[in-house]
Amino acid sequence: MSTSSSLNWLDGALEGLQRAGLRRERRVGSGLPAGAIDFGSNDYLGLAGDPRLAEAAAAAGRSGWGAGASPVVSGRSALHAELERRLAEFEGAEGAILFPSGFAAGAGVIPALVDEGDAVYADAKNHASLIDGCRLTRAERRVYPHNAAAALRAMLEADAGRFRRRLIVTDGLFSMDGDFAPLAGLGELAAAHDAMLVVDEAHATGVWGPSGRGSVEAAAQRAPALESQVAVRIGTLSKALGSAGGFVTGSAALIDWLHNRARSYVFSTAAPPAVAAAAIASLEIVRTEPERRERVRRNAERLRGLLGDAGWNTGQSTSQIVPIVVGAPERAVALAAELARRGFYVPAIRPPSVPAGESLLRVSVSARHGADDLRQLVEALGPAPDPAQPG
Repeated sequence: MSTSSSLNWLDGALEGLQRAGLRRERRVGSGLPAGAIDFGSNDYLGLAGDPRLAEAAAAAGRSGWGAGASPVVSGRSALHAELERRLAEFEGAEGAILFPSGFAAGAGVIPALVDEGDAVYADAKNHASLIDGCRLTRAERRVYPHNAAAALRAMLEADAGRFRRRLIVTDGLFSMDGDFAPLAGLGELAAAHDAMLVVDEAHATGVWGPSGRGSVEAAAQRAPALESQVAVRIGTLSKALGSAGGFVTGSAALIDWLHNRARSYVFSTAAPPAVAAAAIASLEIVRTEPERRERVRRNAERLRGLLGDAGWNTGQSTSQIVPIVVGAPERAVALAAELARRGFYVPAIRPPSVPAGESLLRVSVSARHGADDLRQLVEALGPAPDPAQPG
């Protein structure tokens, strides 16, 4: 089959990505041999390969697979409805609504809540789904420096009385830096300025908080008012919960509104009911096996200590996401390749996933990792190069 000449520019553009160290390969899995240690997956609790999830999906799939259409057209299956009920119960919310992916949830919620005549305030390091959700709305967009509550306060004060509705949106746990948003302060600002606060819990659900509900639950231990100050919580089933799809929890009115107005929900076919069955099984494991999240947190703390002793820069991480900040994309790619040669999968993260000059190795710590895995990874890296030395 011939290629349209209108796409001839792609070869040169791809070569440009290659020269800049930004071209990503298409591969099956990590591309590493059997026995390699995986530090790239977001399967934080080790549930993606748990047979209980596979068994639940298999049992549900015996009566059919696809959902057929959007939930608005063909309705939700009993399994979808049950998962939404359990998610609402888990989050302590009035209701929940499922999306085909976490990205669809983030990109769909924001334009459903604000429009022309409104304003949205977003952290500079929010996930791409939240960034795109802000771009899709016709509201005025404000971007405040990463985790800078004081700058956000100044923006809110300057905009007082100018807009119909205002919305603050942030990741709870940031996916590349591994640090947490200052949620207590953001909650106070939202309450003081009558703004809706949206928190994306994608990387925190299942891992943080006494019950595994995420960063809001963790922060609310010291700031109890936060629970009521967060208007919307976005989550995913595809990371710590080991399944697939996204969700939103909140008031019954919010869920009804999103069912009617979130375009990524209204115009997407629902995930197969068997996927919901797997997620139901994973929620039960999160409830009954808290030792998994405790192990993840211990592992991450241990790894940060080992990396720090070896001189590596792990930024502001205080979570299971441990960045090794190296700066140049070529350096990140070279380190990832050397680790792969030694039997470790650690992805190199480059722009546009991170800002220019902040390329890094992103280490995802899991409950599956043992102390020897962590030690061997740091030994494979060796001591960090002395920045004062040339080359």
